[in-house]
Amino acid sequence: MITLKKDAMPNLEDSLKLKRCPHCSVDNPNLLTVTQEFKTSSDNGSNLKLWRAYSCRRCGGVVTASCLSNSREVVNIYPEPESVNEVLPSKVKSYLQQAIDSAFAPAGSVMLCASAVDAMLKEKGLTEGSLYTRIGKASTEGLMTKEMATWAHQVRLEANDQRHSDSESTLPTVEDAKRSIEFTQTLAEFLFVLPSKVTIGIEATKH
Repeated sequence: MITLKKDAMPNLEDSLKLKRCPHCSVDNPNLLTVTQEFKTSSDNGSNLKLWRAYSCRRCGGVVTASCLSNSREVVNIYPEPESVNEVLPSKVKSYLQQAIDSAFAPAGSVMLCASAVDAMLKEKGLTEGSLYTRIGKASTEGLMTKEMATWAHQVRLEANDQRHSDSESTLPTVEDAKRSIEFTQTLAEFLFVLPSKVTIGIEATKH
């Protein structure tokens, strides 16, 4: 369960006011209550919370939210709308966030994922040749595993299909876009987020 930041807290009302649907990423989703409000508490009767479930009118995805018994401000929401890690390079962060935000328009989202992968490899010094060449070099140099390289090529090929309007290719679905986003997030975690955490951890041990 994710705790919302203070400035992101809506109220537990008949509709849940979020900037984007956590499922389809549509802007300003119409999330309406689909269950009666109910209460939960811990086994000793403490930690009393009020809950509601909401459904997105666009995609049908369900979002649950809760508030404390003495306030209507939401303290938990699941699933939480996705966002990108602040440690990512600006171009990578921009492409990835746009891919997440446009998952409901999957053809564009897939192309943005490929752009994010391309930007990541360039940030790591792989600037020569095509994206195909850079993915191969990243694998041989140990920047990514062979399995990750295979997945990266799949994202690249799906993006190429959309860029070149291949008559034999099928349009990607929202699920295809989500898989591309998942890989791009995984690669970003591997190349930038985890190394940053390691560096912070090492620095912390010096004090």
